[in-house]
Formats: sequence, structure tokens, C-alpha cells
Amino acid sequence: MTSIPAAPLTVAAVQADPVPGDLVGNTSTGARLVRQAADAGARVVVLPELFLPAYHPPTLAADPAGTDVPADADGSVADPRLDPLRAAARDAGAALVVGAAVRHPDQRRTISALVVDRAGAIRVGYDKQQLWSFERELFTPGRRGATALVDDWRLGLGICYDGCFPEHGRAAAADGAHGYLCPSGYRVGSEHRRDLYYPARALDNTMYVVFANSVGGADPWRFNGGAAVYDPEGRCLVRGSGSGEQVLVAALDPALLARTRADHPMLLDRRADQGPARLRVLV
Repeated sequence: MTSIPAAPLTVAAVQADPVPGDLVGNTSTGARLVRQAADAGARVVVLPELFLPAYHPPTLAADPAGTDVPADADGSVADPRLDPLRAAARDAGAALVVGAAVRHPDQRRTISALVVDRAGAIRVGYDKQQLWSFERELFTPGRRGATALVDDWRLGLGICYDGCFPEHGRAAAADGAHGYLCPSGYRVGSEHRRDLYYPARALDNTMYVVFANSVGGADPWRFNGGAAVYDPEGRCLVRGSGSGEQVLVAALDPALLARTRADHPMLLDRRADQGPARLRVLV
């Protein structure tokens, strides 16, 4: 495992209600939320999955040109529509992770987490690997995992359905992650699963989890909020309600991370493999 960070890191998990297809308006909303989070002390802000175009499949299918963000071959994003986010990151001195639909030079279309650094530079941080249901009709799965570096904190990136797979969080932990950032889009009716997967990923891997989620909208694309930050034992530090825009701020404490990993050394104790197939025992 990697060393423990030297100082706490304050993060914000955001729940918000973007407008389908209004990339410019949603960018302005995102900039406002970044400033609000920074005013509360956050230095890393996580916005929901597909926040920029909104998670609304009919609109994403009907208007790919208007809802996609183009990326260069090196993953950098120069789209001027995102300038308010660049300015907010620079002004606030905060890094931002925000969900987008990205069009790559080879014409792949991905559900992605854009990373805006504290200088305002934007790049594609991660492309969602586990596509859910109809997403496979519109998007291509990502090819690899990713870890963001903020000061001396290593923060694995996942998007919504990725967090339903224990292997995905474990791969982040195996890469040395101290935390796992998950922009998401959980619809009304999925509250039980929403509140189970992400604390489980935290406890499985003794790492912090920052879960952002959409909220509001119209059926069948109505989302349930509940944005949260979980500690390395899966305990909820902050959680949003099921309605309304909210910015949830919490400090990631390196001392708690160290104690938890000392008390629960699953990452050190796990076997490289679990041996051959199990014997069948008849009783």
C-alpha cells in the first residue's frame, strides 16, 4: 500500500438537477456549485454523472453534437463552453470532477469524468468502464481505470455502475487509492442499492468514498439525491436528502485512514488468489 497522506483533504459531494441538453446552463450551475463548495472549505468537488448534458437518454440520443464535449488525442478539453468551470476552479483553488459525454478523436463516445485542475486546465480523467443497460446503445466502455492525484492523496475514479462491482473499487485500492470518487445517476426506487454499494466499497478497501448524484427530473428519469461521503469503515460522514440541490462537505482525515488500515488490514491480508475451484461438500 502507498503511504498515508500528510494532511486532511476537504471534499464536496454535490447533488444537483441539471437541465437536459443545456450544456451551457449546466456549466454555469456547476461553476456556482464549485464556488459554494469552496466557500465551505472544499478543495475537491465532485458533481454527478453526465452532469454537463444531464442524464437524459432521449436528449443524449437526439442531440449528440450539442451534448458531447470534444476531447483531443491527449485527453485535453478546450471546449469554450466550459470556460465558467475553468474560472471557478482557478478562482476557488479547487479541483473538480464532473460528469460529461465525451467525443474522442476516433469518434468513440464515452460517459466520462472530466477533471478540472486548480489552474483551470480540463482533461478527460476517466471513461466509464461498466455501462448499464441502454447506455451500451449510445456509448463505448472505457479501456482502463484512473487515479487522480491531489496533493499527496490518491483518488480512484469510478462512475455510477462501476461502483456496483467490487473489483472496480479493489483495482483503485490496488493502485494505492486513499479515496474513490464516484459521480453517479441513481433513479428514484434505487435508494437501497445506492446506500449499500458505496459504503461497501469503502469498507472493502478501507478507503474514503465520495458519492455525487443527480436529484429531481421527470419520470422515468427522476433521480434520488442522497449524495454522501463515507469513511474507510463505510460510515456515513454526510448525506443529502432525497430532494433538492445540496453541497455536502467533509474532511478526509489521514489519521483515521491510518487507524482503519491498521485495525482492518484486508488489503495486506488478502490472498493473491483463492485457490482452485471449491470442493462440493455433501451433508
